[in-house]
Amino acid sequence: MTATCSPSDIPRYCDEPFPAYRYLPFRPDIPHPKVDPAGHSYGREDDDLAGFSPADWRQCQPFLYGVDLFNNGYWWEAHEAWETIWLAAGQKTPTGQFIQGLILLSAGQLKRVMQETRGAETLTASGVAKLQQTAGCFLGIEVAPLLAAAKNSLHQEGVVPRIRLIF
Repeated sequence: MTATCSPSDIPRYCDEPFPAYRYLPFRPDIPHPKVDPAGHSYGREDDDLAGFSPADWRQCQPFLYGVDLFNNGYWWEAHEAWETIWLAAGQKTPTGQFIQGLILLSAGQLKRVMQETRGAETLTASGVAKLQQTAGCFLGIEVAPLLAAAKNSLHQEGVVPRIRLIF
């Protein structure tokens, strides 16, 4: 199974450049982004957000960058980008739970690439459960199509969930 996504027709949502590589924990030849001095994010401070509410998503660069990372197969990096937002939103708030759902979908995709089927299924199911708490469109994301693609990606080769934001 390949670790990359095919090019997407979904636009980029911010100008932040992609990391030099996608971190894949099962590849010992790829340095850990934050721990290894050769890592693409080594020494970089995490974004510090005072708060995050549903009204903030259009201007929130870490959120938009997380979407770009997710859409282009940087699943470990997307998880990292969204974690700051999850903490800023409040982990137990509806917004925080939604962001955690995105984090779990990202982790599920990483496990899928690692060919860890049980982990991919468990993380995806957990992400779906959190995202299903919100119907319709939230934070610019049409929930139902994302959930369908995430579930299908576990059983259909070539299906990769992507997020098309609605502004």
